[in-house]
Amino acid sequence: MVSKKSRHRDPLVIRTPEGLYCPKAQAHIDPWRSVDCALITHAHADHARAGSKDYHCALGGEGLLKQRLGDQQITPHAYGDSFTRGDVQISFHPAGHVLGSAQIRLDDGDSVWVITGDYKRDPDPTCKAFEPVPCDVLITEATFALPIYRWPSMDQTMDQLFAWWDHHVRHQRTPVLLCYSLGKAQRMMAEIQRRSDRSVKVHGAVATLNRVYEQQGIDLCPWERASETNRGVSSDLVIAPPQVAGSSFLKRFHPTELAMASGWMQVRGVRRRASIHQGFVISDHADWNGLIQTVQESQATQVYATHGETRVLTRYLNEHLDIAADRLETAFGIEEGVDQ
Repeated sequence: MVSKKSRHRDPLVIRTPEGLYCPKAQAHIDPWRSVDCALITHAHADHARAGSKDYHCALGGEGLLKQRLGDQQITPHAYGDSFTRGDVQISFHPAGHVLGSAQIRLDDGDSVWVITGDYKRDPDPTCKAFEPVPCDVLITEATFALPIYRWPSMDQTMDQLFAWWDHHVRHQRTPVLLCYSLGKAQRMMAEIQRRSDRSVKVHGAVATLNRVYEQQGIDLCPWERASETNRGVSSDLVIAPPQVAGSSFLKRFHPTELAMASGWMQVRGVRRRASIHQGFVISDHADWNGLIQTVQESQATQVYATHGETRVLTRYLNEHLDIAADRLETAFGIEEGVDQ
């Protein structure tokens, strides 16, 4: 059982110049500066930074961390298995964000805190589904914490993607899907694999991470790395990170038609400003309903919101659900190219 008195105790997690810190465990969570011990929720650049002495992560995430951080001391832990540092039991629990992503549970015997990291509630064939973790205090992301953000079904979105793909191939244009190299690209390829025998061409940044996913047994659609020899219109979908828009990489497939897969594509003005022809609403973060569901299922009596629309979420929790909620400033989500 989770106690309901934690708001009256000294906090188990505090904010320091290096990042979120648990003094009793002498460990930081997703620190943004180098520290002795780093507990990592997932391998995206705003949560996993090189330079710390020791890293702990969920089993399944160590391959991506090694790819991202290089030669570091990394200890993986199976989901749900606990280990002890100081007076604190620590465990990792599925977050459903990307391969090996995790919520971090801290229990000092008096209170339980959970740091969600980034998470989503929608199914994803490339990672273990999110699991609610009861706690006294929840630190949750709030990237899409506005009521306008409500994700359509993946079946509906993939039908739209295939129709768009076929349309532009018929009109002798190369379909190009822009999405983040770690997580979103592999999710799209796994969804294509589940529905068809189509193949894709990928940017080199995507190819490198595809290999890590496949080493973990994740099934992706047939793919090849786009090379200098690939010239002219392609009937294969080309998957590349958003940074290549307008680059020489795309010119080799001219003429092209650009689309982007992101939760931000739900807002039409974002597509216009990014000069994107087509947007597919696919996010690796929880939508508004997913965020509210997660808070309620956590049974937390105190919530801290970070990484996004924190003001709206905390106001809603305080005024409509009678849950004590405050904003927590962090450095998550500010790295260039971080996926949404």
